[in-house]
Amino acid sequence: MIMTLDFASEVPIYQQIRDTFVLAIAEGTLMNGERLPTVRALAQEAGVNAMTVNKAYQLLKQEGYIITDRRNGAKVHCEGRLNEAAWQQMQATIRLLVAEARLGGVTRQELAAEVDQQYRRLGAAGEREGRQRKADGAAEERWQELMAES
Repeated sequence: MIMTLDFASEVPIYQQIRDTFVLAIAEGTLMNGERLPTVRALAQEAGVNAMTVNKAYQLLKQEGYIITDRRNGAKVHCEGRLNEAAWQQMQATIRLLVAEARLGGVTRQELAAEVDQQYRRLGAAGEREGRQRKADGAAEERWQELMAES
């Protein structure tokens, strides 16, 4: 997974990492049950401190997007419903977003249309990724069958 971090941004690096994973899960780039890189490996790949990655993973775990296990590491965990704490945080974020939109002159209809467009875009991306993964899995399975026959 390619991760682009903006070290000049006011958004903390751990938050950028968290946001990247949330988008990847929503788009279907990361599937339920898929193993994530170790904290150390991701830190090295991204060029950040391991504690920064650990903080992002802890946040993702608190929000219910991943589960961690000492022996198996971190895995994507998306059951389709936010836990209560994550839902309350989302409500607060939405309230702030709506306030900023109102102050910026964005109408309710414009905001609703943009939310709807983003929702559809993420859904379409997830569906495409899921179909591609199924096709890749079927091709790999067929390849294994052919190799076994030889």
